[in-house]
Amino acid sequence: MTESTRLVAGDTAPDFTLLDQNGTEVSLSDHKGGKTVVYFYPAAMTPGCTTQACDFRDNLNSLKAAGYTVLGISKDEPAKLARFAQQEGLDFPLLSDPDLTVHKAYAAYGEKSLYGKTVTGVIRSTVVVDEDGKVALPLYNVKATGHVASLRKKLGLD
Repeated sequence: MTESTRLVAGDTAPDFTLLDQNGTEVSLSDHKGGKTVVYFYPAAMTPGCTTQACDFRDNLNSLKAAGYTVLGISKDEPAKLARFAQQEGLDFPLLSDPDLTVHKAYAAYGEKSLYGKTVTGVIRSTVVVDEDGKVALPLYNVKATGHVASLRKKLGLD
């Protein structure tokens, strides 16, 4: 799969094992049999990423009640993710992908437009994976603000 090949509904979600903010290994396959929201964000402790993470935090109980697990992935090291989680009261796994392998497997890294310029970087993306490990809902170039409300609507949770 090339960097620019976006996942589509029905694709098998690429499995991964990454360290979380506590240094614990977390694999997508650990969540098979449940629904998983995997979201990619550029950097912990930046305004947009904090807004998005807090939005997931504030909606976590209702997402859990609907059977969803939330996993956030960035290129940040576990120590920075631990500070971010503590600072913002984030009680879901934040996973470290420093070499961007998982970002690339999910097409969440590549060319994007930033303030009218084409740059290469993390593409804010969310991929919902179903109980069988298949992509149920791939969303690319999402906005940090209002994303979880939009996601809830698309998942039929509102």
